[in-house]
Amino acid sequence: MPKLHREFITFAFAGVIGFVVDSGVLYLMLWFGAGPYVGRLVSFLSAVFATWQINRRFTFTGARRARSVWREAYEYLLAMLVGGVCNYATYAATIKLLSDSPARPLIAVAVGSIAGMFVNFFIAKVWVFRTHRLERSR
Repeated sequence: MPKLHREFITFAFAGVIGFVVDSGVLYLMLWFGAGPYVGRLVSFLSAVFATWQINRRFTFTGARRARSVWREAYEYLLAMLVGGVCNYATYAATIKLLSDSPARPLIAVAVGSIAGMFVNFFIAKVWVFRTHRLERSR
């Protein structure tokens, strides 16, 4: 299997784990009395941490590690925020485009998640877990 395909499949698997962490932490936070917004913030950060750990260890194994782990974590968080915005924008657009039906929210969440996953994979691959730097021309 080509490296890019293996990385994408592993990235998608990490996303499934992230979804489970996100949902589990959200419900735990709600049980502790946090509201849906504070709970979602904590659950999102927990999911980002979980997927970062999986992706740095299993998905992008050939990435250079010349920078600090803190910088990598920060870059990963920023990358996931970009994908999160794309996810929500695609979700909102899909809600507007589909006719009203009981399946509309579920379809919109799925379409948004897929769009966000592709954006997140691309940013993680070329920025956060890059394998080499392009040399600047002088």
